[in-house]
Parts: sequence; structure tokens; C-alpha cells
Amino acid sequence: MGLFKRNPFGHILFIKKWLIRILGALTHRRFRGFNELQIEGSEIIRNLPDKNVLFISNHQTYFADVVSMFHVFNASLSNRDDSIKNISYLWNPKLNIYYVAAKETMSAGLLPKILAYVGSVSIERTWRAKGEDIKRQVKMSDISNIRKALDDGWVITFPQGTTTPFKPIRKGTAHIIKQYKPVVVPIVIDGFRRSFDKKGLRIKKKNIMQTFEIKQPLEIDYENESIADIVEKIEYAIEQHPSFLKVIPQEELAIHEELNKKRKWSYKES
Repeated sequence: MGLFKRNPFGHILFIKKWLIRILGALTHRRFRGFNELQIEGSEIIRNLPDKNVLFISNHQTYFADVVSMFHVFNASLSNRDDSIKNISYLWNPKLNIYYVAAKETMSAGLLPKILAYVGSVSIERTWRAKGEDIKRQVKMSDISNIRKALDDGWVITFPQGTTTPFKPIRKGTAHIIKQYKPVVVPIVIDGFRRSFDKKGLRIKKKNIMQTFEIKQPLEIDYENESIADIVEKIEYAIEQHPSFLKVIPQEELAIHEELNKKRKWSYKES
């Protein structure tokens, strides 16, 4: 790699590599130490093409979700099976991983700007700004940047556009899928909201069960499925369809709580 080689967004890859190494080393214990991230589906990551892959996921914190994905993706590509043990996988990270994020979030402070350099495709939200609901047109330059990122590598997006669970899927994600025809890989995460603060920067609780499930790529008929069809498919894939909202009986909650206690102690012993 040339020392000053850049990606399509003008970021110097040498700098990006070192930022991933440093930030990865600083955050590793958040997912293997203070908490123990349970991963499923690493082999799916290894079988993906190098470009035009879109990861869709539910969203629980601003930054911890994405950071965990950089860990899991690079560990999986380094032949770790459902594990981020041994941080050496970050020495030669995949540099063409991007994630879609709100421009307002990524420009609010030094740390977000550093994280943006690591791989943010920053867009202007059309439905919310400065904590208020708004309506504005989609910027074509934002769509073009997502296309540019897909042409170069992998893109992570959170199609609900918010960390609030069971909010509607934004149709923009379905339009991108229909237009650019990427391989669409669903991811379902859990435990992050309980582990971290809303931004995903501060550890709120330790020994929380965190889960990270990578699912098989979606089967999509890009030509014939409607936007509504794709939206519904996304809702089910990332387990945010309204049908997943149910009242859980108290007995079942007690069983889950007891199971989480056992997992908590097993993490401490390991």
C-alpha cells in the first residue's frame, strides 16, 4: 500500500488503518472482558464478496454497534469462529468497510470526527434535526456517496435511523437495495442498550449478555419486489416487525433472568 493511497472519499488508508488498530485496542475489552459478546454466523462473513455488500441491523447505541461490527467482521475474516479472542486480527483490517451515519452526529465533537474518518458515510437525515422532527428532501449527493461506498466495499446501515426499538423502517434503505442490488446481510444485536449509554461510549453495566447474530443474505427479487415488500422483509430480518412486539409472561421472564445469571457467572469464570 502506498503511504498516501486514498479511498474514494479522500481518506488516507495508512491513517485509517492505524485509527482502526488504536480504536480497536481501546474498545476490545468492552466486548471481551467487561462483557462477553456472543457471536453467531462468522462463516457467513468469510463467504461474502469484497464489494457491494449492505449490512442491515437494528440499532441500540450511536457508536458501540458499529465498533462491534468492525471487531466481528475483521475477526471473522481472520478465521476466528464466532470469537474476537486475540486482537491480532486488527493488525491488517479490512479498510473498505463503511457505515451510514447522521452528519449531525458525526460532526459533534473530536471523537465522532475521528470515528467518521474510520468509515462514516455521513448523510443529512430527512426526518429529524437538532432533536426536532422535520421534513426535507433527500440529498442526491448522500445517495451517490452510499453508491460510492458500495462500489468500493461493504456498507453498514441501520434502516430505522434511530436507536428506539420497533420504529418504522426508512424507505430509503429499500430504494437503495432495489436500485443498487447489493448482497443484503441482516444482523441482529442485543444487550448493547443495557451495557452502554445511548452514545455507546460509556460502560453503563458490566457482565451483560451481548449477542451478535449474522444471518444468511436475503433473497430479493430486485426487479419485481416492491419497496413495501423489501421494507417488510427488512423488518422481519432484523426482528423489528411489529409482530415481534408481544407481552412476555412473567414465568418466561423469570426463566430468562435465571439463565442470564448463569451466563453472567460463566463469563466471570472464563
